[in-house]
Amino acid sequence: MNKKYTYHILNIVTVIITVTMFFSCNNNFKEVQKIGISENEPIGIAEKFNLKFTNSGRLEADLIGAKMFDYTNRDFPFKEFTDGVILYIFDEENRKSTIISDYAIVYDNTNLIDLQGHVVITTHDGNVLKTEQLYYDQKKEWIFTNVPVTFTTKQDVINGNGFDSNRDFSNAEVLEVTGIISLDD
Repeated sequence: MNKKYTYHILNIVTVIITVTMFFSCNNNFKEVQKIGISENEPIGIAEKFNLKFTNSGRLEADLIGAKMFDYTNRDFPFKEFTDGVILYIFDEENRKSTIISDYAIVYDNTNLIDLQGHVVITTHDGNVLKTEQLYYDQKKEWIFTNVPVTFTTKQDVINGNGFDSNRDFSNAEVLEVTGIISLDD
């Protein structure tokens, strides 16, 4: 009887352990994908890349860089360009403006590009904007900053503490202007 009682207890314990293990398992595909990938490490690295952005067959932008780190495996996904970028933006008439920066981050959820370090924009008509940080809102197609800027046109050098413009720079505005500006009478 003692042997039968022990056998019965072992069967109950085995069933309890099996049921506990069965219900403790989750079917979470995202967690399985993260196995072996540290959240602090990029999910991918690209070197010497040239990304072309088109819309209905027309080239809108061309992004060139030396290195890109892809952190889209994070809760707030982004791509980091540590060695700088060159971005060519083409308007509807295929005129090219150039943006150069030492560092950039593209935030996927907000469609915001943060350009930092010696940011220089040269517009298709020869105007030049220099600043240390500049944002580009891809959804609204708007360029802006609230740090000091120098905006050089064919006739003026305008300094200010901020800048706002649409994508093709036809509505460019230097904020909190300082310096000497020539005006037509």
